[in-house]
Amino acid sequence: MEQKKRIIVIGGSAAGPKAAAKARRLDYHADIVILQKDPDLSMASCGYPYYVGGYFDDRNMLLCTGTGVTRNPLFYLNAKGIEARTNTEVTAIERKARIVACTNLLTGETETLGYDKLIIATGAIPRIPPVPGADLDGVTTLQSMKDADFLRKVRDEGKIKKAVVIGGGLIGIETCEALQLAGIDITVIELLPQLLTFLDWELAKLVENHVKGKSANIITDNGIIEFLGNEGTLTGVKLQNGAELDCELAVVAIGVTPNVRLAKETGIKIGELGGIEVNEYMQTSDENIYAVGDCVESLNRITGRKVLAPYGDLANLQGRVAGENAAAGNSVTFPGTIQTGICKVFDYAAGSTGLSETMAHRLGYNDIITVVNASPDKPGFMEGLLLVTKLVADRKTGKVLGAQCVGPGNVSKQIAQWAMAIQGGLCVEDIVNSDLPYAPPFSLAIDHFIATAHIMQNKMKGRMKGISTVQVKKKLENHETPFLLDVRGPDEYEATRLGIGEALIPLGALRKRLHELPEDKEREIICFCKISLRGYEAALVLEANGWKNVKVMEGGIMAWPYTREK
Repeated sequence: MEQKKRIIVIGGSAAGPKAAAKARRLDYHADIVILQKDPDLSMASCGYPYYVGGYFDDRNMLLCTGTGVTRNPLFYLNAKGIEARTNTEVTAIERKARIVACTNLLTGETETLGYDKLIIATGAIPRIPPVPGADLDGVTTLQSMKDADFLRKVRDEGKIKKAVVIGGGLIGIETCEALQLAGIDITVIELLPQLLTFLDWELAKLVENHVKGKSANIITDNGIIEFLGNEGTLTGVKLQNGAELDCELAVVAIGVTPNVRLAKETGIKIGELGGIEVNEYMQTSDENIYAVGDCVESLNRITGRKVLAPYGDLANLQGRVAGENAAAGNSVTFPGTIQTGICKVFDYAAGSTGLSETMAHRLGYNDIITVVNASPDKPGFMEGLLLVTKLVADRKTGKVLGAQCVGPGNVSKQIAQWAMAIQGGLCVEDIVNSDLPYAPPFSLAIDHFIATAHIMQNKMKGRMKGISTVQVKKKLENHETPFLLDVRGPDEYEATRLGIGEALIPLGALRKRLHELPEDKEREIICFCKISLRGYEAALVLEANGWKNVKVMEGGIMAWPYTREK
């Protein structure tokens, strides 16, 4: 009888259990063991902020299957035939002997286990700023169930009145919302000039404005230099500019680093970015050891470069690949990531996929073209909500390189469509006649996704000369004097306007009022409306009547990230 294969998985959060489960499905007789340092298994860590925020109250829902069964060691043993040991820390890997040394954290008992194949899923560890006071009571992260339990207790007790969140990324913003919903006065402190660095500045600013509208304070271009305390307890933070903020709670959310200690100590190759280096089979430099999840470096499918991509969905996909290969031999591959992500921001969502304009320039993509589209996700009579999308494409080929979308509308649908377009290698021309599902409860007749491609097509063909809101603001700051033409109706103008010296001539009256425009046909004219659909039509009217330097402010007033007059 053939000897049973033993597969050991180090780590029991997302990638590890997925790998173990996949291995079991392919090898019924294998001896599969999960060794998990924490007391819980298969934690839905991306759900922590929503548990803290009170979207649901049953902590067990973070540990359950879709049918409500808790994923504990008994579940893994009975339902999957997998031995899952919690409170068990792996202290060493001996590659030549193919054994791991582990310690039971409750009893102190040590043990060694042999393996045929090993899967490392040790995740990541939160970054903590190297400043005084980081060990004070009241300073925490939101990385573990223990952290989530602590912050949920803070919420439920209602004693803390002021808190700061250090870091304006995904976790920072989600934590900001969770604590604000608990009635806590929140300040987000971000070292960089913007929140959510996967977005370009102008879209991130729209998100920032929305967060501020929810009574959260945002401080950018500033960091902390000290956690202040009294008798071991946090009382405030001191910022780089010298300001001090009182607070009773500080949540640090400045990112994570791959947890590679075990791999490094045993001589497994570590990549330049600090993650475990793996091939397309999720195999490390040791052919008998695989690695998955937040501890590894992944291939960016657009650039061909290695990246760190600590996302829960990727961890599960990688775990599935490694589990199959560990059980059945290298037969499936993980092709890499295009770094697609999304987060909830109060009534907004913010998502991106592929390259932002900022990232593209930083990586040497100099011949790119961008466009911004602001429009609803479905008709007004179906209570459509705003979406603002920025598309990035290769100027020569029209190949889609990236997309970002923010707003209260269905951002997830848009980002999912752009992600598939990028992974399919599609160009703008491939998208302009996409056959997507349409009915008024779900989308416009020409979906926002397709409309964005239409605008890009017009821009690439020279039919529309677009200018971004950032470029318009820069012209004004440089004391340039373009003629700014708002073509909305008077009622709209009275309700909301930019107040940047614009002239109001409604589109319906434009043909009769051309004499009010600059006599100099070379004068730069920038047209816009609420979303710049009418702005585009106005530009066509002006060009047909001889004006030669007419531009459309992309996204219109709804994409304007700066202060408005009203």
